[in-house]
Amino acid sequence: MNDKHESPIIYVISDSIGETAEFVVRAAASQFNGGDADVRRVPYVDSKEAIDDILDAAFEEGALIAFTLVVPELQAYLTDRASEKGISHVDIMGPMLNALEGLYKRTPKMEPGLVRKLDEDYFRKVEAIEFAVKYDDGRDPRGLLRADVVLIGVSRTSKTPLSMYLAHKRIKVANVPLVPEVPPPDELFRIPGNKIIGLTIDADHLNRIREERLKALGLTAKANYANMARIESELAYSRDVMQRLGCHVINVSTKAVEETANVILDMIRQGLTKE
Repeated sequence: MNDKHESPIIYVISDSIGETAEFVVRAAASQFNGGDADVRRVPYVDSKEAIDDILDAAFEEGALIAFTLVVPELQAYLTDRASEKGISHVDIMGPMLNALEGLYKRTPKMEPGLVRKLDEDYFRKVEAIEFAVKYDDGRDPRGLLRADVVLIGVSRTSKTPLSMYLAHKRIKVANVPLVPEVPPPDELFRIPGNKIIGLTIDADHLNRIREERLKALGLTAKANYANMARIESELAYSRDVMQRLGCHVINVSTKAVEETANVILDMIRQGLTKE
């Protein structure tokens, strides 16, 4: 190690952003005097020339090199050149890839940046779930303008479970209950009709669902909520609203939540909910 430096120098080389490698290095260094190390991350290394520049600097400074290069050619080049120069180097990713290759019984993709892509995918899912919770059951009509898809329908047409299911597919969903006594929010008429999906259901089927719901709550099945005349009135009102909006309509009477969600996902893939 060069005497000019009080702390050991560690170059962290990656063909992606290098956060994983730096975290491992700092975690290991923390076991030595609190991790007093000069860690220099070099991200997006994609050429032999870049590797040569780093190796020259590391040689002059007596530094250690830690790397997560998944491109085999660059990985081999760094290892060979570092060995020739007598530079200490640690392959952080390689041993784990080799072990997992035996476990999965297939070769790894060897594609830089996949961890970051997985992280981004995870955060998009979390964001969609938070969105679905925030704009569930028409709580804040402003969310309708930001949603990828808006679900509307009378009570017990699976709006909330559908919203959560789709959120896990990274789709931002808001939903609005249709109740004859409560006018739909103005925002619902300010978004394209093809971004709205109306959920309808057969009256008899809805009657059975609502009766079971009332029983679960310890209430009499004769309550207005499960009254057939009331149900017919609600469904007629919902059909009128859906017709005014010109939206897609799905009958959920015989569909499980997953089936309805797959119908909606197919619509999205076909671009039917695009503006």
